[in-house]
Amino acid sequence: MENWQQLGKAFNAYINEHPVQGELEGLYHPINYILRLGGKRIRPVLCLMANELFEGNKEEAMKAALAIEYFHNFSLIHDDIMDEAPLRRGQQTVHEKWNRDTAILSGDALFVKVYQQLEGLSATHLKTVLGVFNQTALEVCEGQQLDMDFEDIALDQLSLDRYTEMIRLKTAVLLGCSLKIGAIIANASVEDAENIYQFGLNLGIAFQIQDDYLDAFADTKDFGKQLGGDIIANKKTFLLLAAYQKASGKDREQLDFLLRQNIESKQKVEQMLALFQKLDIEKSARDSMQTYHSLALSALDRIDVTEEKKQPLLNLAESLLVRIN
Repeated sequence: MENWQQLGKAFNAYINEHPVQGELEGLYHPINYILRLGGKRIRPVLCLMANELFEGNKEEAMKAALAIEYFHNFSLIHDDIMDEAPLRRGQQTVHEKWNRDTAILSGDALFVKVYQQLEGLSATHLKTVLGVFNQTALEVCEGQQLDMDFEDIALDQLSLDRYTEMIRLKTAVLLGCSLKIGAIIANASVEDAENIYQFGLNLGIAFQIQDDYLDAFADTKDFGKQLGGDIIANKKTFLLLAAYQKASGKDREQLDFLLRQNIESKQKVEQMLALFQKLDIEKSARDSMQTYHSLALSALDRIDVTEEKKQPLLNLAESLLVRIN
């Protein structure tokens, strides 16, 4: 089985060879612009890895992988508009480089291109793939709505369970979907397709919790960024929700003070990190990451193929937490 890097190179070559075609430059240039910004291509490569795991058709898997990448980038275009984000992967976002209306329309066109791409799948697989994809696409929208809703909900009305559900929908389900579609195209059994979906789903949740963790506890020498961006922005992360859940008395008063007062950023980060340490939030985050990481490995273990074939996916899962172990 090819490794992550090899499949990533193969997919990048494929997407570069298949630009989105159309006569209207104002519509299609923004689409190809965001697609060429690159990124890690995690989702399409997962589709290809699952397909290889079950010895499927590489050409058909590449078509599905491209559809998945189209959908992911459609969601990024629209997310950037909603977030009013100026940059994506270090470059101007589509709505900043062109304008808001162009970004909306180009995003819509890219979503249609997803279905045109999926039309190329065999009739044997198309209905099942569409069922999985449509459910996932709706869930991603639900996750984005939950994320926006969280901005206006008081901390005492939220919980770690609700937060986990939000990141499950917004991010993790598409990882699971990518793997499951690759498995379906390779004629995997219903049980194996579901197990590889659960592998991706739980891995995605662990990865998102790790993102929250790294904002507060990363080694700045290794990650080259200032710590505490989420703290400065009062972002509702796993860490903040866990702290609010644990804090009482004077700790709760201090937490409320830090969230309410406009104090100097460095001082705010230092005091919040000290409170996190006092409440043992670092351990809470690590334990949660490990729980979902273990669930992912259990799902992978249940898949009915040789351990040798699973190794690239196992390596991926193990690399997820290596940065903080």
